[in-house]
Amino acid sequence: MKEYGYIKVAAIVPELKVANTEYNTKEIIKQIKNASKKDIDIVLFPELSITGYTCSDLFLQDLLLDNALKCLKLICKETKSLDIISIVGSPIRAENQIFNCAIVIQKGKILGIVPKTYIPNYSEFYEKRWFSSSSNKIKSYIEIDKEKIPFTTNIIFEDKDNKAISFAIEICEDLWSNFPPSNNHTLNGASIIFNLSSSNEIVGKYEYRKNLVKMQSAKTISAYIYASSGVNESTTDLLFSGHAMIAENGTILKENKRFDFNSNMIYEDIDVLKIMNNRYKDTSYMGVVEDKEYIRVNIDIKDNKKDIVRKYSPYPFVPQNDLKRKERCEEIFNIQASALAKRIKHTGMNKCVIGVSGGLDSTLAFLVIVEAFKKLGITNKNIIAITMPGFGTTSRTYNNAMNLIKSYNATLKEVNIKEACLVHLKDIDHDVNNHDITYENTQARERTQILMDIANKEKALVIGTGDLSELALGWCTYNGDHMSMYAVNTSIPKTLVKYLVEYVALNENNELRKNTILDILDTPISPELLPPDTNGKIAQLTENSVGPYVLHDFFLYHFLRYGASPKKIYFIAKKTFKNYSEEEILKWLKFFIKRFFTQQFKRSCIPDGVKVGTISLSPRGDLRMPSDSDYLDWLNDINN
Repeated sequence: MKEYGYIKVAAIVPELKVANTEYNTKEIIKQIKNASKKDIDIVLFPELSITGYTCSDLFLQDLLLDNALKCLKLICKETKSLDIISIVGSPIRAENQIFNCAIVIQKGKILGIVPKTYIPNYSEFYEKRWFSSSSNKIKSYIEIDKEKIPFTTNIIFEDKDNKAISFAIEICEDLWSNFPPSNNHTLNGASIIFNLSSSNEIVGKYEYRKNLVKMQSAKTISAYIYASSGVNESTTDLLFSGHAMIAENGTILKENKRFDFNSNMIYEDIDVLKIMNNRYKDTSYMGVVEDKEYIRVNIDIKDNKKDIVRKYSPYPFVPQNDLKRKERCEEIFNIQASALAKRIKHTGMNKCVIGVSGGLDSTLAFLVIVEAFKKLGITNKNIIAITMPGFGTTSRTYNNAMNLIKSYNATLKEVNIKEACLVHLKDIDHDVNNHDITYENTQARERTQILMDIANKEKALVIGTGDLSELALGWCTYNGDHMSMYAVNTSIPKTLVKYLVEYVALNENNELRKNTILDILDTPISPELLPPDTNGKIAQLTENSVGPYVLHDFFLYHFLRYGASPKKIYFIAKKTFKNYSEEEILKWLKFFIKRFFTQQFKRSCIPDGVKVGTISLSPRGDLRMPSDSDYLDWLNDINN
C-alpha cells in the first residue's frame, strides 16, 4: 500500500504493574507481536511504558533503571524477526542525568532515542525531581552495548524508499508547550508525529486534550498518534485513563475507550500522500523554518499489505452525523444568502430574476433568494420567478414550480418556450424530430435569453442555479444555463444540494411549502429537455447519461481536495461503493476524467458565485487550469 501512501499505525495502552519491568515488558512484547500479525507498520506505547509513569522516587533506584535497560534489550531480542517498528517509553541514563525517553526499535535494533524536552513541575507533576530536559544533554549520540545510537529530539525517521513516509516523536508535555517540538519536526519533513504521554484525568481535561491533538495535527498538516498511560498506573493521587487517539490533519480517525484495565489497541491507515498534497497547496506552511540540524534515520517499511482498513465516506461533502449535517446546512445556507445579499446591496437592485423548473437546483437557488431578501427586508414580490415549460416539462415539475413560487408570494411569470424554440429550429434548418444536442440546447439558451431580457426590463439580477457537480462535468449549456449575473449554487455539489433543500423543508411551518419541497426532493434529476414518456413522466434521467452523481462527487472531492491519482481514486472507490461493480466505477471514473478536462473552457468564464466549502471551480479562486490540457496521462494512470 506504499504505492498509495498508506502506512498502518497503532496506539496501544498495555496492561501494567507499576515498577514491575518484567511484567510490563512481557505485555509490551505480546502486544507488538499482536500488532505485527495485523500488518501494522508502526506501533506506539505510552510514556515510560516499561517502568510505568508513576514510579516517583523509584526512578532514582539503580535497580529500576538497570532492569529497564535489560527489558529494553529483551524487547529488541524478542522482536528481531519482525518488520514492525515499535516506539516504547523508558528512563535512560546518560551524561550524569536521567532522561524520560522514547525508544524506536526495528528488527532488534534501537534506531534512535528521543528525550523529553518540556519537563512539567507544577500542580500534580514533579518530573524535574527525577528527569532532565533534552536541552541539558551534551551529545547527540549515546552508546548502548557498544552501539552508537542517535540521542536527540531532532531525529526524523524516513522510509528508505519514500522520504514522504517519515515520522518524529515528542513526549507528553512537549505537546502542551507554547512551541511543541513537532512544529519543527513537521517543517523539516516529518509527516507523522508520535506522542508517548501520561495525561491524568480531571474534569474537562479529556475534551481539551482531544482538541489539542486535533489542532496540532491541523496546524502541522500531519498525522498525530497519541497514547497515554492507563488506569493500572498508581492512583495514590491521580487517575490515568489510557487515552489513545489517531488524528490526521485536524480529524480524529480513531479513538479508544478509556478506563480499560486490559490492554487495548487502536489502529488506522495514515494517508501520507494526502498529507503531503495539503502541504504543497498551503504555501504559507513553510513560511518560518528554524535552522535546526536534524539526524535522518532510515527505516524500512515493508510493502507487503494488499489492503487497508481505512474507510471513506461515500458522501465526502455531507456530514454523516445528523446534528453536524444540520449545523453544516445552516452555515452553508447562511453563506449563500449573505453573499447574495451583499451583491444585491452593491448593485442597488432590489429585484432578482430566477428560472424555477421544479427541480432541486432551482429550488435551492430560489430559497436562497428568499433568505437573502429576508436579511435585507425586501418583499418576496421582488422575486420574479419564471417557469418556462418546454418540450420535456412534466405536470409534476410544472405544478411543483407553480406551488413553490405562489407559496412564498413571489411574482410568478410563465413563458412557454415551445413556439419560440420551434421558430428557432426552423430558422436554423433543424428537424424538430431530431432530438439531439442542438434540440436540447436550443431550449436552454431560449430560457436564458428570457431571463436576461426580463432582468433588463425589471432592473434585476439573474440568479444562476447550476451546481458544483454540473460544473465539474461541464453538464451545462454554454451561454445557456451556464450563464447568470450571480450564481449561488456554484460550489454546492449535487449530493449536498438535496440536504440543503431538505434542511429548509424541515424548518418550514407552512404545509404547502413543506410538502412541495419534499416532493421536489423526491423528483428524479432531469433537465427535462426531451419529451416525457407515454405516461407523461420524466423520460430523460440525467444520471443515465452522466452516471451517478454520488460517484462523481466522490471522484471530484479526492481529485481536487487531495490531488489523488485516478488509480488511487479507483482503489478507494472500489472499497467504498460495494453497490457498484468495479466495471461501473471504472467506466464513470474515465468519463469523469474526460469531461473534467475537456469542459474546462466552460469553467474559465463562469459568473461570480460564493465559495462555501473546500472545493471551488472558479477560475478566479481555486482552479487555475488550461482549457486545452490533455487528459491522456490521467486515463493511462488507471490502466497501469
